[in-house]
Parts: sequence; structure tokens; C-alpha cells
Amino acid sequence: MYNSALLQVVLFIIILIILALPLGEYMAKVFTGQQVWLSFLIRPVEKFLYRIFGVDETKETDWKSYTFSLIVFNAVGIVVLFILQLIQHILPLNPQGLSSVRWDTALNTAVSFVANTNWQAYGGESTMSYLTQMLGMTAQNFVSSAVGIAVAVTFIRGFVRKSVKEIGNFWVDLTRSIIYLLLPLSIVFSLFLVSQGVIQNFNPYTKAQTIQGQEQVIAQGPVASQEAIKILGTNGGGFFNANSSHPYENPKPITDYFEILGFLVISAALPFTFGAMLNNRKQGWAIFISMLTLYLIGLSVALWSEYHGNPILGLDNMEGKEVRFGILNSVVFGHSTTSTSCGAVNAMHDSFMPLTAMILMFNMMIGEVVFGGVGVGLVGMLIYAILTMFLIGLMIGRTPEIFGKKLEPFEMIMAVLVLILPSIIQLVFGALASSTTLGLSSLNNAGPHGLSEILYAFASGAGNNGSAFAGLNANTPFYNLTLAVAMLVGRFATIIPSLTIAGSLAQKKSTPEISRFPTSGPLFIISIVAVVVVVGALTFFPVLVIGPILEHLEIFTYGN
Repeated sequence: MYNSALLQVVLFIIILIILALPLGEYMAKVFTGQQVWLSFLIRPVEKFLYRIFGVDETKETDWKSYTFSLIVFNAVGIVVLFILQLIQHILPLNPQGLSSVRWDTALNTAVSFVANTNWQAYGGESTMSYLTQMLGMTAQNFVSSAVGIAVAVTFIRGFVRKSVKEIGNFWVDLTRSIIYLLLPLSIVFSLFLVSQGVIQNFNPYTKAQTIQGQEQVIAQGPVASQEAIKILGTNGGGFFNANSSHPYENPKPITDYFEILGFLVISAALPFTFGAMLNNRKQGWAIFISMLTLYLIGLSVALWSEYHGNPILGLDNMEGKEVRFGILNSVVFGHSTTSTSCGAVNAMHDSFMPLTAMILMFNMMIGEVVFGGVGVGLVGMLIYAILTMFLIGLMIGRTPEIFGKKLEPFEMIMAVLVLILPSIIQLVFGALASSTTLGLSSLNNAGPHGLSEILYAFASGAGNNGSAFAGLNANTPFYNLTLAVAMLVGRFATIIPSLTIAGSLAQKKSTPEISRFPTSGPLFIISIVAVVVVVGALTFFPVLVIGPILEHLEIFTYGN
């Protein structure tokens, strides 16, 4: 059994690398304005879009103007999606006559999808109309993912450019992310999903008779189109409440396999984009291997935990898992979806063993940098790289520098803000929820497992993941509002300081290569992995001890 699982994981990683390498090179060409094989088809569309929206693609801006455009765009997205949910009952494409969404749920959902979190406190098929799902959720799946990619590309430019203030054009980066990357991939992937049984229609819900003679309502809708970008854009919000465990979203092992590849491939490709744009592909490999190392460490612990199961029962842990996927695919899916910011689920995370749950939480708590959400995952890992080189500079008594740019107090302050602000919001709101009636009244379990439910929710929100333990009733004003704040902090406390760093680095000259600490070798990889683990452990180990670790000890003490 274990040898078979190992072989499947190895083959999966090999296929991921084979796909990520050319995709990374392709993205580097797209964002540096070079010709790609789709240019003959897409370039005329790109020019037309710039013309009708009044965008001058040759005009770039400094980080302040870039950030302002990004914030305004996202603020408008929140308002539009919020209003759309409130008036969906009077809009078309609502065959079930679903009512308007409650204000706090609508606000939480609007923030969630704009922040690329896709946290869902509601049941999709029982709450959102077809129009809301398409015009609201699916559209935001595209643009929120594109925003993340645009930020990553801009961050890379900060290292590449020398002695300039301009870091790019937000509208150009946003447009190219969608029409050259996300849209073509989504069309192909949605057609594949339809061919495998994922539905795509506008039919009213189907009524059927069960064997017991009772009536069952089977939801319908335009699922495949949302499913594709939900996966590829590391969004995660499902059309159905059961998400990717629903047979209409994920009907077969083959669709499950490609969904896992789907939400890893762009994030895994971006380190190679970084290497290509930096003209140092070894550097791209170093970042990728750092991510992969952390991914495999976490996956090993999670698989060990699930296969050893609950000693009280003496069985592998199949609780909460689809039989058609089994333990291996469920764990790989859960680990991958929390390593990225996807948040899609094909099993109930509330039913995983405590140590598995701890790994999933830790993936989100450290900022989801392994491999992270599209764009922001690479940014997060490069922030850890900046911190690593700062610490190395202190140890060897030299001015810290990375990728040819000196690191000064301003960059370090911004980098620390990226790391600590989401952590603070997770711990503060987690403490508030676990010590007040408003928070405790939503729990499905007491004790350490109940604490894990709360910790998971705020880690998912601040990490812009969106997956849930499924044991917490989060559709209350308290959780809707606190999680909305956590999602905003998690998203923009990463993006805004990162753009300021990019603007600062772009104005610096490059240091001579002979004076640099090597950042593409094993020592750098080991250092950055150690920093990620140590920073995460120092921040969250105490609360994890009284949550999943204590639950693990209780189970095994009782079982033995």
C-alpha cells in the first residue's frame, strides 16, 4: 500500500514539473511583451480591449499609482458583488426563485470572492442564483486570480529593474493574466470536465423519487465553467455546498487527479517565470525546490497520520472521505488545496486525524507559500527569502542583499508586516471567538477539536484559502464580519507592502555578483525552508499544542 502511494506521489510531482516548466516560460514571455504562440489570436483582442477602456499599454506607473488602481478595482468589485446578491431575487436566471442574500452573508461573500478566498458560509445551490454564480462568483474567480498574478509579476520586476520608478501597468498586467493565461486554460479544462460528466446547463432543479418513495431535489446549473476557474485560479468556491466531493463537480478519480494538478500548476510555474524574467533560471529552480520540499514534508506527515488511523477503531481513517477517491487522493487533495489558496475540498477536513488537520492549518497559517495562491504564493515565498537573507546578513556581518538588490530598513519593515499582520488577525480573532458566547455558540464540538474548528476558520480566512472544517456554523453575523476583516487583512496586508517593496527595489542599482551570497544552491534552500518552519512554529505552536496536538495525544492515550 505504502509503496503504491509513494509511486503515485512521485509520478504526480514529475507530471507537475513537466507542466510547470513550459508554463513558467510562457508566462515570462507574456508579461515581458514577447510573442507567444497564442499572440496571433489574442493580440488583436488585447488591443481592442485597451482601446475601448482607454488604456495606454506603453505607459507604466510607479508603485503608488499601481497600488491605487488595484485598490479601486477591488473596492468596486466588492460593492458590485454585494449589490448583486441583495437584488438577485428580481434578476433573471433564477429558475428556483431564490431570495436575496442576507446582508452579512452577502458582505462576507463579496469580500471573500474579491480577495480570492472564496470562503462560503452558505450552501451554493440553495442560496445563489445562476446569474449570481456566473456574473458574480465566476467573474471574480477570474479577476481576483489575475490580480494575484499581476502582483507577482510586479514584484519580480522590482528585482529585475534598476534605477527606475516604474514597475508596470496594472490594467495591462490584469488583462494579460486573463486573456493569455486564465481564460484559455479554463476553456480547455471546462471542456474536459464536461466530457467527464460535470454538468453545464441552465435547467431548473430536477425532482426525483428515492427508493423509499420520498422526493429528492437534484440541483442543476452552469457548473463546469465555474469549476474550471475555481481550480486553475486557486479560488475554491464550489457551485455546490459539498464542493469537489459532489459528483457534479468532481465525478471520477481522473477529474480529481486533474483538479489537484489544476490548482498547483500555475503556482508551481511562477518560480520558473521568476527565473526566466530574472535571467537566472537556477534561481527559479531554487525557489521551486524550497516550495516542493515544504510540500513533501507536510504531505508525508499527513499521509502517515491518515494511514495509521484511529487506534480506538484499529482502521485506516476513511471517515468523511469519498469511497471513489480513498485516503491517498483525499489527503493529497486536502494538503494541496491548503498549500495553495484554493480551498476546494473533496473530503470533510473535520474528519481528518488531528495531525493531518494540523498540517492543513499550518499550510494556511504560514501564508500559503507552498505553493501558495496564484501570484501571491510566489510573493509570500520571496518575502520569506528576503527575511532569510536579512538573517544571513546579520550572521555573517554583511549588508543584507538578495538577487542583486541591497535590503535596507524600509524593505525589512514591509516584509515583516506581510508576515505578522495576517498572523495577528488569526490569533486575535481566534481568541475572541473561543472566549465569547458569539463564537462558541457556533461550535459543533467541544474541547481541542472545537478550538481547531475556530483556528481553522480564521487561518482559512486570513490565508485567503476558503476551505472549512465543516464543523463550525460560520453563517452568523459574528463570523461573517470577523472573517471578512480577516480576509481583507490577509489579502491586502500581503499585496500592498509587497508592491511598496517592489517600487523600492526597482529604484536600486544592482550589486556586483561577486559580493553576493549564493541564492541558488542547497544552503539557500535549506535556510529558507528552515526560516518558514521556524517562523511558523514560533508564531503558532502554542495554540496548535492546545488544539490538534492535544487532540492527537488524547486519542492515542485513550486508544492505548
